Amino acid sequence: MQIHVVQPGDSLWQISQTYSTPLERIVQTNQIPNPSQLVVGQTIVIPIWGSYHWVQPGESLFQIAQQYGTTVDALLQINRIPNPDQIWPGLRLYIPQQEREVKDVSAYIEIMEDGTDEPPILQSVAPHLTYVTIFSYELNPDGTLNPIPDQPTINTAYQNRVVPIMVITNIEEGGFNTELATTILSDEDLQDRVLNEAMQIMNQKGYLGLDFDLEFLGEENRERYNQFLRKAQQRLDEQNYLLSTAIPPKVSGEQEGVLYEGHDYAAHGEIADKVFVMTYEWGWSGGPPMAVAPLDQVRRVIEYAASQIPNEKVMMGIPLYGYDWTLPYEEGGEFARAISPQEAIELAAQYNAAIEYDETAQSPFFNYVDEEGNQHEVWFEDARSIQAKFDLIKAFNLGGFFYWVLRFEFPQNWLLIQDNFLVRKRV
Repeated sequence: MQIHVVQPGDSLWQISQTYSTPLERIVQTNQIPNPSQLVVGQTIVIPIWGSYHWVQPGESLFQIAQQYGTTVDALLQINRIPNPDQIWPGLRLYIPQQEREVKDVSAYIEIMEDGTDEPPILQSVAPHLTYVTIFSYELNPDGTLNPIPDQPTINTAYQNRVVPIMVITNIEEGGFNTELATTILSDEDLQDRVLNEAMQIMNQKGYLGLDFDLEFLGEENRERYNQFLRKAQQRLDEQNYLLSTAIPPKVSGEQEGVLYEGHDYAAHGEIADKVFVMTYEWGWSGGPPMAVAPLDQVRRVIEYAASQIPNEKVMMGIPLYGYDWTLPYEEGGEFARAISPQEAIELAAQYNAAIEYDETAQSPFFNYVDEEGNQHEVWFEDARSIQAKFDLIKAFNLGGFFYWVLRFEFPQNWLLIQDNFLVRKRV
């Protein structure tokens, strides 16, 4: 497929003619929310097998072949060019589809009050998933787990050959709790109770994996957590269940802070089958406006992760959301509103805001003024930022990637998965 960035004066009809692709197909596959009012800087994924390249002044077929990882002979044959020296600026060349790598793909899904909304959400994207990590069973201080209505989602996962993974968190009253984690990790009996109940739930409901998302552990729990994971691994291996962990984005083993100090990358890489590296939330709802997952920062984390964890175990995190900040930003003030990429496009169209692109962060953003005169800054993901992340995954030959969190609409993301990867199915 090909990414087109809307330019001033573009219309969907012109774009469809440029790429020889039916207008209706472009609208349908992208689920374009603003077909009659495109926004400058908006991305559109052209649903073609392969891509097009327009020859630039001074380019040779050899250079173009090198750029796309193909050969001059392939370009000559598929474009029916009799002489490689007879190309000219503006000539449209068809570039054949490149070989796709096989990857594991996962996504977290939050189970709401009655559990009825989640199955259709999962159903819509299930062909693009290996795993679904079902969030979450919350720990209690006595080692028990708070139940959630997850059976419909588990059933939908099986119907679509997606592996359901049970998630355990140290969330209490809406936030990750260090003291709660310390209570469990300091007591062997409580650990056994957690694992016994988790195994019982997995066996009863059909889970095939267990994910520990214990956060804000602090240095005091680092080795305790390692030992607990080793105990969990032994129990899970007995029934051939998968063990995964979710870890914060670190760039060194000495990184300070209660969020980082409790997670030992090397140990997690040794113990777990999959390690979900949470490479997002640089831009967060309570912080200043910036990209949620700036690629330069994500790269630093992946470089460190790849030095500590076997590459095939690393799952790189990708956000399915952005934030709309009301300006001026004040620390401790109003939190930013989480929005989907589709909502971001609708906002830009509503307020006639051109979308810009930060080349360092590899992320789109725009500003607008609402009806009350409040200024806003929006950062989100688009096809360009997702492709940049996919290129990073390929560059480090990672085992795969995962999303936080299903429920945010982003059709272009799923189109680009098809273009870049073959999704491994394990059930």
